Amino acid sequence: MKINEITEKIKPLDTSLKEAIQKHLDFLTKPPGSLGRLEELAMQYALIRGTDKPTLTKKKIFTFAGDHGVAAEGVSAFPPEVTKLMVDNMLQGGAAVNVLSAFAGVDVSVVDAGVAGEAPSEQILQNKKTEFINGKIRAGSRNMANEPAMTMDETIQAINLGIQCAIDAKESGYDIIGTGEMGIANTTPSSAIYATLLPSSVEKTTGIGTGVDEKALANKIEIIKKAIKTNETLLTDPISILSALGGFEIAAITGLILGGAALRIPVVIDGYISSAAALVACRYKPATLDCLFFSHYSAENGYREFTEKFEIKPLLDLQMRLGEGTGAALAINLIEASVKVYNEMATFADLGLA
Repeated sequence: MKINEITEKIKPLDTSLKEAIQKHLDFLTKPPGSLGRLEELAMQYALIRGTDKPTLTKKKIFTFAGDHGVAAEGVSAFPPEVTKLMVDNMLQGGAAVNVLSAFAGVDVSVVDAGVAGEAPSEQILQNKKTEFINGKIRAGSRNMANEPAMTMDETIQAINLGIQCAIDAKESGYDIIGTGEMGIANTTPSSAIYATLLPSSVEKTTGIGTGVDEKALANKIEIIKKAIKTNETLLTDPISILSALGGFEIAAITGLILGGAALRIPVVIDGYISSAAALVACRYKPATLDCLFFSHYSAENGYREFTEKFEIKPLLDLQMRLGEGTGAALAINLIEASVKVYNEMATFADLGLA
């Protein structure tokens, strides 16, 4: 399904069920509102699903991977080769997202949207513990400091890859999906997207990423400014900005978010990079925001400005900045807990009380 077809389906939530959902929450055997944000989560989840009898059993995180040409500018503490190594690690079940997803009962799919390295070896694929989807569009993005990171055609391909993942999740009966990513240097394009789309200053949106020192951070800021200047004639709308300053995994996450919103599958947004994709999606189609849960406050610069501007309340604040989908896995656990409370607590009527 193409981007225009799917995004036409994104509409504001139908709130006609809100009264019935709230009445059920208030009749549970507790003082009204005493479970705080768990009650808010149950309400939002039910409204997204369009029912006052919501269920949540099948859960999935899509971790998209891609490399970035801008890594050549020394903006990351790790070399690009680490992207492929971490993809292999995820497929073998050894990454943090694997551990936390297993704990939360969440399935994981690792999606190669634009990794520069070779495909996983036959040995890894034969013994993998995690689903692998080969959606590679190009072996890494171009250096956005010198030219657009992706062509418009490549960007649309990546968005459609994410949309297709959302469609496949819907057809497979998943009730909720989460975002994740892996890509050395991807905080650099993400910071550029925040600076351009919030908008804000590059200094405010740029942080240490994988742990660069003060000198490298200053270089990172200058490279982002150079990229914005280089591509300034292309920065006309959210998708063009994504094309010029983004990356394949960021574009694919944008597609997953748009697909989830169109299909009314709640989407749990991970951290800084995933939220950059959410920013693109929400600027492109504002009603998308209604269908999103934001998992945690990223420790990266600029994230709180983003949440304040969009009046977003992430569920957790654990000083995390790993990515992969780790925050999404933890948040899905909380959302599932809220639905269990909604469905499984007794009501005062069950106790014979009016």
